[in-house]
Amino acid sequence: MDIIIENKQKLDKEMSDKVSFISFIIPEFATAFRMNMSEAYHYLVRYGGFQFLSKHWWALHTDNKYWALLDIYDVCRKNGGYLR
Repeated sequence: MDIIIENKQKLDKEMSDKVSFISFIIPEFATAFRMNMSEAYHYLVRYGGFQFLSKHWWALHTDNKYWALLDIYDVCRKNGGYLR
């Protein structure tokens, strides 16, 4: 029983960390690329950046914010998401 509770707490903590990072990085992306929050979110979803962010958030959160934003943009750009 203790193992199940411990694993649930670990998963809850990981999910909380993931949500916190995503909640932090999307507004940063919007600011960096001069978008509002809605535009940034839809851009990330449309060009695969959100999926990349969701899958690789753990590695991205350990990186400098600047490089994480560039990595996310690079994924979007490679999927057709060129910005002006």
